[in-house]
Amino acid sequence: MKIKCEYCKSYINDYDEKCPNCGAPNEHLVRKAIGTPKTIEELKEWYKQKNLPPEETTRFFIGTDYKKPRAFGIYKDEETGNFVVYKNKDNGQRAIRYEGKDEAYAVNELYLKLKEEIVNQKTRNLNRKQASKYSGSQRRRHMTLSEIIIIISIIILMLGLFFFAVKGSRSRGYYNYDDTYYYYQGGDWYIYNSGWERASDVPDELEDNSKDYYSSYSYDSDYDVSDFSDTSYYYEPSSSSSDDWDSGSSWDSSDSWDSGGSDWSSDW
Repeated sequence: MKIKCEYCKSYINDYDEKCPNCGAPNEHLVRKAIGTPKTIEELKEWYKQKNLPPEETTRFFIGTDYKKPRAFGIYKDEETGNFVVYKNKDNGQRAIRYEGKDEAYAVNELYLKLKEEIVNQKTRNLNRKQASKYSGSQRRRHMTLSEIIIIISIIILMLGLFFFAVKGSRSRGYYNYDDTYYYYQGGDWYIYNSGWERASDVPDELEDNSKDYYSSYSYDSDYDVSDFSDTSYYYEPSSSSSDDWDSGSSWDSSDSWDSGGSDWSSDW
């Protein structure tokens, strides 16, 4: 989108860091999303690009206030202007994961959950294939080296899912604790101290209750700190090939998730 430079009044792109005409900083900089969706519309597009099954199959409803049981979703409440991330339990009760004005944060919550479920589905597909491959063999034998490697790989993958779920509960972005700003990305904390630096010691309260101190996914000049994305520490979240869905694979129905996927009785 074109906006006016506040200094020379020439038109510039909203994503230009500086005015090409006078060199003044763009006070209304809008950073383009690379790989990671930050709006509901971007999340819808990401869903389509990954060739995921219909929403009725995955049970992820993007941009829809879906009322029936067993569903994850996000939508904008037109009356309040809030973005709502929810989970409908198996008993029909709704658990609200987030409700507020920060669209990027709301989208990231559902995005992480959807990526987690894609990995879960892929793991179950792999397990089914391996079980089918060896179900025809009736004789007792020792496991081959390749079978041992497969089992070890599955164990590592499941451990990765566990740590992914732990990381998924702490979102990338800015945190304000005890009048000090922190930034979190990829398992690491950074602290602002006349400039951004890697945090050598993070308060236990912030570690244990990080959501209570979360400010935003996106930079705001009101924070009175510099933009973390301008530092050498920052990197754009990359889209891993493990997120892609193979259209030739099967996606378990929501009825079977209790045995290997989402617990529909929990809040998230």
